[in-house]
Amino acid sequence: MYDGYFTEEHNIFRATVRKFVEKEIKPHIEHWDEEGEFPIELYKKFADQGLMGLTYPVEYGGTPCDIFMYVIYTEEMVRGTGSVGLVSGLGSNAIAMPPVLKLGTEEQKQKFLVPVLAGEKIAALGITEPNAGSDVANIKTRAVRDGDHYIVNGSKTFITSGCRANFITTAVRTGEPGYKGISLLMIDSSTPGFSVSKKIKKMGWWCSDTAELSFVDYRVPAENIIGGEGMGFAGIMVNFQRERLALAVMAASTAELALNESIKYAKEREAFGKPISGFQVTRHKLVDMATKVRVAKEFNYRVAAKMESDQDVTLDVSMAKNFACEVCDKVVYDAVQIHGGYGYAREYAVERLYRDARILSIGGGTTEIMKEIISKLLGL
Repeated sequence: MYDGYFTEEHNIFRATVRKFVEKEIKPHIEHWDEEGEFPIELYKKFADQGLMGLTYPVEYGGTPCDIFMYVIYTEEMVRGTGSVGLVSGLGSNAIAMPPVLKLGTEEQKQKFLVPVLAGEKIAALGITEPNAGSDVANIKTRAVRDGDHYIVNGSKTFITSGCRANFITTAVRTGEPGYKGISLLMIDSSTPGFSVSKKIKKMGWWCSDTAELSFVDYRVPAENIIGGEGMGFAGIMVNFQRERLALAVMAASTAELALNESIKYAKEREAFGKPISGFQVTRHKLVDMATKVRVAKEFNYRVAAKMESDQDVTLDVSMAKNFACEVCDKVVYDAVQIHGGYGYAREYAVERLYRDARILSIGGGTTEIMKEIISKLLGL
């Protein structure tokens, strides 16, 4: 299955990740989800396994590898934990640190990137504001130069790992209106003037902390600017395509797990004297679910292959994200339906999958934004 994408090295890596997840996470995930957070020590455990720095250069403590290693990691994390929230919380560095790697100075990489990849510090990406989500060019948080510092005032919201992050790669306005006036500043959460205004309670992703952040006359050294003034939009765009692929993989993996749970349940659950898998209506529903999952995974792999060969995947990855999320929404819905009342009970995996899935078509660029990108690339 999926020949041509995975090598023996990939398969060995998959088995390694699966074993690690089974031991270190699966026994605890229910408790962590109910508690609303996972132990900070988990970052260090992942770093020690080389999993915190996948695709990053070895000189910064990373684990150089191809994009399929990251795909495998994401699939196994979702499959093994059943918690997309945990995957996203642990992976917040994957969206916070690429601008540092791409645009940062060597000093910045040593100061910010190295401790994050070592699991010693937590990184978050601070872009979204109460009135500026997908509309990145409308960011209002202002940074004014004052000698060797910038003074920052404003707020951010829906920031993954925002409650516990040590470093926040933060989009600020340093210049004119529009995307050209945006810069990236590395914010140290231990400095006065920064605060977590609120820990946001969410429908899903319970064990991933999500925060609203506030900056009041926050002074940050000018040397913390990433890539120079006006380079913020370029820095934000550095990782968008890979983030969207990751979300597509999360969606397809969530759908596949919901499908497998549904097949298992349908074979065990009896109604009117036989397993519910014996009824055509259930079998056909499962067949439709399986078909959608297979196509979504195959498309994701194809996009990953094109990305690995440095092709422009803007169109394909936008389509892949939308398609995988649409598949996921349908499959988790049907999974709950197949489980009946048990699908609505917290003791069954599909209940969490249903909740965790809903954000996937919103994060990393909404379905509607993806469609606008697609329509422009189609010349519409």
